[in-house]
Amino acid sequence: MADVEALGPQLPLALRFPPDQRFDAFVGMPAARAQLEACAASPAGQALYVQGPAASGKTHLLLATCAAAEAQGHAVAYLSLARLRGRLAAAAEGLEHADLVALDDIDAIAGDGADELALFDLHNRLRDAGRGLLYAARETPEGLPPGLPDLRSRLAHCTRIALQPLDDVGRARLLRERAAARGLAFEDAALEWMLRRCSRDLRSLTALFERLDHASLVAQRRLTVPFLRQVLAAD
Repeated sequence: MADVEALGPQLPLALRFPPDQRFDAFVGMPAARAQLEACAASPAGQALYVQGPAASGKTHLLLATCAAAEAQGHAVAYLSLARLRGRLAAAAEGLEHADLVALDDIDAIAGDGADELALFDLHNRLRDAGRGLLYAARETPEGLPPGLPDLRSRLAHCTRIALQPLDDVGRARLLRERAAARGLAFEDAALEWMLRRCSRDLRSLTALFERLDHASLVAQRRLTVPFLRQVLAAD
C-alpha cells in the first residue's frame, strides 16, 4: 500500500491497512510484535519509538498496529513524514482527537526547524491528552541530525523497539507465507534461486514477488525456475 497521510472512516479497513501488512504477516521479532500488539489493545498514554535500518519492517509494524487498534475500536491516524516535509503543522491539526497516532519516517524532517517545531507541539498535545504515540525512524533519537533539543529529548524518553533486517531464512519464510496466503504455488527451487540471484533487500524482494504474482496469474503458470528466468529476462 502507498503511504497514507490521513485515515478516514469512509475507507474500508482492508484498503487502509492491506493484509500483507498485518501482525500475522510479520516474520520474526516476536518481542517487538508483542509490544506493539499491547499498544494496539491499549494505546492510551503509550509512546513507542521503532528504530531500524531500511527494509527492517518499520512501516509494516506501524500499519499493523494501526489496523489492530482500529479493529478494537480505537480511532487511529498514520502519517508518513517523508510525504509531509514543510506541511507537518497543517497535517497535524486535530490529531489529538485520535487514540493512536503513528508517525513514520521521522528522519525525513530531522533538522528542519519548522517541521521539528510542529512535531514537538504535536507530541506535547498528544501526551497532554493521554493519547498513544508511535514513531518510526532509521536512526535512534541520538543519531538524528542536530535539531530542536527539546524534541530529541522527548523522543529519547519513548520506549524503544529495535528492529533488524531478516536473514535468508526469514526472507524465505516471508515469501512462502505471502505465496501461500494468495494460493500461489512457489516451488522451493524457484524460491532458493530467487534469493541467490536477486537483491536481498526486502523491499526489492517483495516488489519482485508482486510482479511474479501478477505474471503467474496472467500466464496461469506456477512459480518455477524457468518461469522466473522468463519474467526477469522480459524485464
